[in-house]
This record gives sequence, structure tokens and C-alpha cells, in this order.
Amino acid sequence: MATKVINTSGKRKTAIARATLKEGKGRVRVNSVPLEIYGTELSRMKISEALLLIPGVIDGIDVSIEVSGGGYMGQAEAVRTALARGIVEWHNDPRIKDTFLAYDRSLVVNDSRQKEAKKPHGRGARKKFQKSYR
Repeated sequence: MATKVINTSGKRKTAIARATLKEGKGRVRVNSVPLEIYGTELSRMKISEALLLIPGVIDGIDVSIEVSGGGYMGQAEAVRTALARGIVEWHNDPRIKDTFLAYDRSLVVNDSRQKEAKKPHGRGARKKFQKSYR
């Protein structure tokens, strides 16, 4: 029998994460870097929320995640979505999905919000330069 492999993805702003789950020893790697030393502490905590909600959920699973685009927090949120989706698909247990949805909907569902485009006559999307009559 062939080994089980699952591919999932997650998005946040312009960051896109692609996760590959396969049988292994319970390792999580983001851009070939172990999760324990990846990025900042805040982004590590954000990513590991899915792992802490259900202890032992990735025992026997190796997770490899490639992420690109966006900033470090957008990437972290894309990674956590890809990871949570992969866990749900691997175990095929509706209780895991319900737990993730009850905690934070963006663990399973992509956040489709994007930055609004800059408009003329101002510094950003909505702000306008001050008007002077004299």
C-alpha cells in the first residue's frame, strides 16, 4: 500500500502557504526550518495554536510547509490555516474541525480580506491631503 500524503493550502493577505503531510515522527517544518526555531516567538505561538488545541494530533505525521509572499504575520496566519486544514483532512474527524471552528474560524477558513488600493489626492486609500483656500 502506498504511503498517505495530503496537500493543503492557506492564504492570508498576499501570503500563500502550501502544506504537505505524510507519515513520520511528528516533525513540523516551515520553509525547511523546524517550527521550534522558525520566525519570532509571536508567529510561532500563532502557528502552534492548532497543535495545542488537540494535544498529540500530529504524532506520527511529518508536516512540511512552504510559505511565500506577505509579511511575517500574514505568513504565520497562512501557515496555521494550511496546518489546521491538513490535520482535519488527515484525521477525517468532524470533532477536530468543530474544535478548530469554535476556537477561531480562520484556522479552517481563509481570510479573504485584502489591502484597499491607494487613491489619488491622498496618502492612502481613504486619507486626503488637507484643503486650503488661502
